[in-house]
Amino acid sequence: MRITLIGLNYKPEVTGIAPYTADVAEGLSQRGYDVHVVTGFPHYPQWAPDPRYAGPTIEEMVDGVHVTRHRHYVPGSMTVTQRAHLELSFGTRVARSRIPSSNVVVCVSPALVSTGLVMARLKAQPFRPALGVWVQDLYSRGVIETGTMQGSSAGATTNLESGILRAADGVAVIHRRFAEHAHTALRVPESKLTVIPNWTHMPHQASMSRDHARDLLGWSRDAVIALHAGNMGLKQGLENVVEAARESDRRGGPVQFVLMGDGNQRQILEELGTDISSLRFVRSLPEKEFRAALDAADVLLVNERPEVSEMAVPSKLTAYFGSGSPVLAATAAGSVTDQEVRSAGAGVRVDPANPAALLEGVIELATDPDRSAQLVESGNRYLRHHMSRDVALDRFEEWVHTLASAHPTKARTASSAGLGV
Repeated sequence: MRITLIGLNYKPEVTGIAPYTADVAEGLSQRGYDVHVVTGFPHYPQWAPDPRYAGPTIEEMVDGVHVTRHRHYVPGSMTVTQRAHLELSFGTRVARSRIPSSNVVVCVSPALVSTGLVMARLKAQPFRPALGVWVQDLYSRGVIETGTMQGSSAGATTNLESGILRAADGVAVIHRRFAEHAHTALRVPESKLTVIPNWTHMPHQASMSRDHARDLLGWSRDAVIALHAGNMGLKQGLENVVEAARESDRRGGPVQFVLMGDGNQRQILEELGTDISSLRFVRSLPEKEFRAALDAADVLLVNERPEVSEMAVPSKLTAYFGSGSPVLAATAAGSVTDQEVRSAGAGVRVDPANPAALLEGVIELATDPDRSAQLVESGNRYLRHHMSRDVALDRFEEWVHTLASAHPTKARTASSAGLGV
């Protein structure tokens, strides 16, 4: 079977959606499928083009997978208009190019606008593949929960997402709550919805001792460290962490807060935290050092704006649950993130946008090693049993076959004729 995955993000990006798309592409390829990836130029989470990539289009083999990259616009800062420009830029390039002949095409959302353009192009063909959309974030909830849209513009986004998802032959979502929203609010038939939870994309490896990890990174063995690893965007609301670090300064510095990664809010956060000694910023690290950072921390932070409850499942959780450190989630009670952390038994929750509560939560976990050890063991166990890469690939493979059966004649005819679509 020929499968094409189309999404804005792919290797060598190491955070966000890219590792999951790469895992699926490589996993299906290893299982004997003919897989082709159509993607953009690396740019995330630093939101700047990777200087190692040049030209308008690149064809390459990446870990056994044929990858086509199209250059696209990358905004210097993220607004609704610039995000739309980014996705239009990528989607237009893909829609105007030769999309590989396939039995199944899976579009990854985000990017929603790009997905709409590609699906419109493919649906216009006399012989088309089966079309699936793999939803990592819910656009219609995201624009509301981050406050970037309201009123008629938010309604238009909901209608756009609804139309695109209902037009697909099948929709895979990463959480049961996403499926509920897609059915009730976006009017996607239940028969089209499949839940495929994200998994850990890091190979299993025993956790380092905290002292060993800190020695590797050059971090103090004596400090209490709370680490946020990953994207620094609007939905994370990391001003809360900055203010928690400021509160730590007021109390004599009992906790050192570390923001590791990149994102469109990083510069703003750095400016807010200029005078805070209990706060430091670290760039994204290679895999070995990234693992060490997770094990070096006393507490791993998930921070979300108070309004964020349904739009996304933080991808960092799959790495957090496999580490040697407990999780502290500053998120709304009952949010998707709260539900995931509670299901895993891997951490505790505090109210969002409450710096004092965040600081107190870190101190409580850091001074209770027995409880922290129990949370770590529970998170590791949950990861092994519920977030296995092989289990996720089994589900994805089954979904792909379901998609192919939705248009068996058209997909088979296009494939056998060798037609580019």
